[in-house]
Amino acid sequence: MPELFISAFATLFVVIDPPGCAPIYAGLTKDATAAQARSMAIRATAIAAIILTGFAFFGEDLLNALHIELDSFRIAGGLMLFWIAFEMVFEKRTKRRTERAEKVNADPEIEDVSVFPMAMPMMAGPGAIAAIMLLMNEADGFEQTLEVFAALAAVLILTGLALIAAGPLIRLLGDKVEAVITRLLGVLLAALAAQYILDGLRGAFGLGA
Repeated sequence: MPELFISAFATLFVVIDPPGCAPIYAGLTKDATAAQARSMAIRATAIAAIILTGFAFFGEDLLNALHIELDSFRIAGGLMLFWIAFEMVFEKRTKRRTERAEKVNADPEIEDVSVFPMAMPMMAGPGAIAAIMLLMNEADGFEQTLEVFAALAAVLILTGLALIAAGPLIRLLGDKVEAVITRLLGVLLAALAAQYILDGLRGAFGLGA
């Protein structure tokens, strides 16, 4: 198996983190039906693929044209994720869930989390964007470029499958266990958000590791 494919797969798998995204997605789609959750998982994966492919080809030029540094992406993404984590831990979403439950028979529409926060910044976040841009810089020629995209496709397919499977597994555990897991995942998501912000601040101010 080509070396660059292995390197790219390992890098993207760690950065995108399918096992980490899946339970968070399950917590965010608690009120969704199986079909709605599956549809959002597929849509999130497709949108993340489009974003990362776009940044692979045009990311550096786009950021330079807009005078945006990648560290700014890290800080902004971290702040947005922290807000989601806050709501998960303190159950600020409970009232909205109750109101939606009362209206579900008349209006099956639920909150769509496929674009935010799943596609971006969870899957196609600053880390993944930076990784795909660096990997594209390492690719020498058409074949190695294909290796990078094959690795990206493999990781995104695994992520999509993990998102689809996570909801049913967590629902089997029951409401009490699910509530505990959701709060725990909220804390972990808050830590991830804080890490994004710290990384962005280090990069912006040249503070080092």
